[in-house]
Amino acid sequence: MLVRGEHKVLFMSSPHYRTAPEARSTMPPGIPFIVGNEAAERFSFYGMKAILTIYMTKVLLGWNGEPATLSDEDAKSAVHLFVASAYFFPILGALLSDVFLGKYRTILGLSIVYCVGHLLLAVVPGREGLLLGLSLIAIGAGGIKPCVSAHVGDQFGSHNQNLLSRVFSWFYFSINLGAFISTLLTPVLLEWYGHHVAFGVPGILMGIATLLFWLGRNRFVHIPPGGQQFLKETLSGEGISAILRLLPIYAFVAIFWCLFDQTASAWVLQAEKMDRSWLGIEWNSSQIQAANPILVLIMIPLFSYVVYPLLDRVLTMTPLRRMAIGFFVMVFGFGITGAIEAQLEPFDVIAQQQSQERGVDIEVIIGEQIEQGLRANIGWQLLAYVGLTASEILVSITCLEFSYTQSPNRLKSFIMSLYLLSVTAGNLLVSLVNQVIQNPDGTSKLPGASYYWFFTGLMLVAAFGFLVVVATYRGKTYLQESDSPPDQEAVDEATA
Repeated sequence: MLVRGEHKVLFMSSPHYRTAPEARSTMPPGIPFIVGNEAAERFSFYGMKAILTIYMTKVLLGWNGEPATLSDEDAKSAVHLFVASAYFFPILGALLSDVFLGKYRTILGLSIVYCVGHLLLAVVPGREGLLLGLSLIAIGAGGIKPCVSAHVGDQFGSHNQNLLSRVFSWFYFSINLGAFISTLLTPVLLEWYGHHVAFGVPGILMGIATLLFWLGRNRFVHIPPGGQQFLKETLSGEGISAILRLLPIYAFVAIFWCLFDQTASAWVLQAEKMDRSWLGIEWNSSQIQAANPILVLIMIPLFSYVVYPLLDRVLTMTPLRRMAIGFFVMVFGFGITGAIEAQLEPFDVIAQQQSQERGVDIEVIIGEQIEQGLRANIGWQLLAYVGLTASEILVSITCLEFSYTQSPNRLKSFIMSLYLLSVTAGNLLVSLVNQVIQNPDGTSKLPGASYYWFFTGLMLVAAFGFLVVVATYRGKTYLQESDSPPDQEAVDEATA
């Protein structure tokens, strides 16, 4: 049901802000500012995230200049705790937005916190700087997440709702353009200029993102905060029903993120042990993550104009059916990394033995094995990225738009934050697993390929379980009111 409500001409102390979408059939004027802001912000986040694992395990120094690095398992756990935090704070951002400040003011204020986090990460040494910087980045990046995606949808009314899917694709395109450039660049900055520059450049891009968003303030639709009405609607039968319908979906999506976000941890550490010579270039292990965003840029139009129309000829591709297919595709993508690790495992054992016998660093032995052609080439991990990215298109983009359209109008940021909590849950599970599998003697309960097969099996179980949701879900679509909406106020649909 399209919820109607009176829109005041004045919003807070800013009389020039429009509080409802215009009755237009074309693209809203604020969209370029939102897309540009998102590209710069995602550059800052993914550029910083791309080098975290290598920084923690190889570069991190204490206040005295002595190494303060973490073990592989502790670094994986720390990276996933950070990502989990960044996707937990959307709850804070959603409440600030929907109850008190509105989306625009929440995004602008928390973006400044975000910038300070980047500054601390770049200039404060040791684990203290790491903790302070990542904490503020998690608060800022997390807090704005549900507001930005909901802010996109708020720009559209009933007259141009047909453009919403296109804009969410552009939105996701901008995310991955920023991620692609930064994932290639920041590992090089870390190697050539050190961590101050490597973390500082993403901070500058976050400052640019904040400026772009501020410049678009007079072009945006500013939906007023709900205040007490937000609480009433949340606790209403309609609000509770919408939340309860979506929570089972998010539980399964959490398993997807559990696997997906290991590209920044386990996959980087796996790449460290592989032959990274590809296309005549010796790639940095952190740079391989750039395969994901560039594949997204290729696959978004491919899926929109080729894959989905072809699949629709066989079976109508509702959002939940797309997601179900995506879960099975993820099983394929992550399973490839299990096969890679199975190939590397015996050579890891040999390298460890020879390192102890010869008294040389294990990386020297790995390098010798690569020269002898004994270790898998990084091209195999790139094939895994193809499966993982196809899964992302099917699951993440679909669930992002689905969450917006299935949310009552005053609850859109809040329900977006619940969707993002699925990322938190997935990353917490990875962090917990990495803590539990550590033996006191430094060995692992899931050594080598068994670690990857464990998560592949978990995803396979979830994929079959999700088929029950596909068969039983029925929902409603909600969109913001235009100045002059058509007579039909509600769109009720079976979305399974």
